[in-house]
Amino acid sequence: MDDPLRPPEDGGAPPENGGALASIPATLGHPAALRFWLAVVLTGLGAGIGAAVLTRLLELVQHLMWPAPGTLLQAAQAAGAWRHILVLLGAGLLTGAGQIVLRRLTSGNGIDITEAIWFRSGRLPAWRTLGSATLSVVLVGMGMSLGREGAPKQAGAVIANAVSDRAHLTDEQRRLLVACGAGAGMAAAYGVPLGGALFALEVLRGMLALRLVLPALLTALIATAVSWTVLPDAPTYIIPAYPAAAPVIVWALVAGPIAGVVSVAYVRAIAWADANKPSGWRRLVYPALALGLLGAVSIPFPQLLGNGRDVAQLAFVGQVAPVLLLALVFLKPAATVMCLGSGAPGGLFTPSLALGALLGGLLGHAWALLWPGAPPGLYAVCGAAAVLAATTQGPISAVVLIMELTGRDRSFIVPLMLAVVTATLVARSIEPRSIYDARLTDAEVAERQRTREPAGHKP
Repeated sequence: MDDPLRPPEDGGAPPENGGALASIPATLGHPAALRFWLAVVLTGLGAGIGAAVLTRLLELVQHLMWPAPGTLLQAAQAAGAWRHILVLLGAGLLTGAGQIVLRRLTSGNGIDITEAIWFRSGRLPAWRTLGSATLSVVLVGMGMSLGREGAPKQAGAVIANAVSDRAHLTDEQRRLLVACGAGAGMAAAYGVPLGGALFALEVLRGMLALRLVLPALLTALIATAVSWTVLPDAPTYIIPAYPAAAPVIVWALVAGPIAGVVSVAYVRAIAWADANKPSGWRRLVYPALALGLLGAVSIPFPQLLGNGRDVAQLAFVGQVAPVLLLALVFLKPAATVMCLGSGAPGGLFTPSLALGALLGGLLGHAWALLWPGAPPGLYAVCGAAAVLAATTQGPISAVVLIMELTGRDRSFIVPLMLAVVTATLVARSIEPRSIYDARLTDAEVAERQRTREPAGHKP
């Protein structure tokens, strides 16, 4: 059988995706291998440095804005009502001013990484993208309800694009390297080298093959190793050793489809918010109104501030009351959609994970009334994986990321994978877009779906 990844002897390109993959040096014997693999190494180094710098900047801003010791949630709980209003109102004003300045930096391509990879050969405007990354880190540190991973992803992608220019890489090599750089930035920020590499390929690049896996793994490994010289080498979420239990396994078959439907609604809300961002003079007014409102609502619900890491941690150990779970499962995604719709830049990874943790915890409490015997935190972990997989449409990377983020092994892998598979299947059957496709038009989404499938595939 012919190998679709091997260049044909006559020099032509294999059909469909094979032609693209053939331009990626798979071994050191390829004539262009040294230049390509040197670009991979430099991208990994740059992504690791960028992630470390941006993470330290976020910590500095958070300490200045919310000076009480502990996590952002603890500091917000200890802060007075006036601080909630003033800090978030300041974040809104900064958002409006920042967006106006960023749009004046360049008239080139947009700064969406998915769009750049799929439709612009990975090319990104450097200053505008880095400016957006810096602004998003500052805003998340101030309490905006968006993710912090967007900044290191953007920084890694910009570095990869610049290295591609210097190395004179082909368009397909540039696409891969930009995806690897973005995944490496995420890997370095969270300390998840394997998950970051898989995220780069499965979610951003949309295909898995040996020629692509090796560069992605090396880039993420180097970036994570560099970041560990500055950032702590520890799991993001600390959870006990949950064993798999029969109630959770059966629950996963019921809760997975529910998580898939919720994920579809969330993705569509994200797409709506992105399509209706303010323009003109509204860029100054709307963010101040939206984030000022968030500040007011965060007085009774401080869990709404930040990317959701703190509330997910509490849900993972079963320390969120059912009534609060019920409120937050609506309020937290609403806060994220409102922040995104106001024009604020930021990531969606941790907010999606937090939504899944809240949903899983809530459904777990309800299930325990019918079939007790499993710890509530385990439901939250499986729910987080399910929503993360369904919203990103990356089930493999979602499973690995949850394992790396929690530092846990395969003890509860069966219910977790059941929830992931059923949630992703339902979500993908209803909505072809992921949260990272939200900015794409219907025609672009259809083109991406077509080109990411192997030749001859019939859905």
